[in-house]
Amino acid sequence: MIEKTLRTADSKITVQIPTALSELTLGQMIALQEAGSPDDLDVISILSGVPKADLANVKSFGELRLFDEHIMALCDRIKHLYDNDTLPRKITFMTGGREIAVDVIHNLSVEPAGAFFAAREIIAGEIGEHISLYGDENWKDNFQPSLSACCLVLAHYFYCRVTQKRYDEYEAEAFCEEVKNLKVPEALPLARHFFTCYPSLSKPKTDFWQRLRRYWKRKQGYKPLRSLNI
Repeated sequence: MIEKTLRTADSKITVQIPTALSELTLGQMIALQEAGSPDDLDVISILSGVPKADLANVKSFGELRLFDEHIMALCDRIKHLYDNDTLPRKITFMTGGREIAVDVIHNLSVEPAGAFFAAREIIAGEIGEHISLYGDENWKDNFQPSLSACCLVLAHYFYCRVTQKRYDEYEAEAFCEEVKNLKVPEALPLARHFFTCYPSLSKPKTDFWQRLRRYWKRKQGYKPLRSLNI
């Protein structure tokens, strides 16, 4: 984690940016993906949790550029993470003020029937939407499940195991907020596993982080942000 204290027009703010995958949460990745084409302040805001309005008031944009190299390096690490097929044996949740370590069973079908059917619907829905947009010819070669769908599948998978409650579809979906706090080296390989092994799918390819890295690299020869009026 890199931390910098930056001067604003009327005070100072502290900005922390993750530099290792173990510091990056699934929720942050989802926010970046859903942002579409985030600008510099969007990216820093999502990664740090500092409101964009506060970042816009930093006195010198040069201070924000201190994060450029670290964000690019993080993008590179995430890109390689998609090629990682190593599944975690345990995942730890922080919920209700306490840590709960859960053994990971890699076969989705052993979970409660309701969770299994809900996850199957999510997977089928992602596939169906992809085919409706791009056709069914060689669809497996470029299928890319959204991170939100991955989060939902994990929420249904873990809800009963973490809460020790009976399965409830609505409460399981709400459990997404807990899943978003998982670190990406744990959450992403497991979610991808379910999308690739059930139903029988080829390995999905995800190029979002490559695009984000290219975007950030272009900013190295920087032109001033209009919103900062520098």
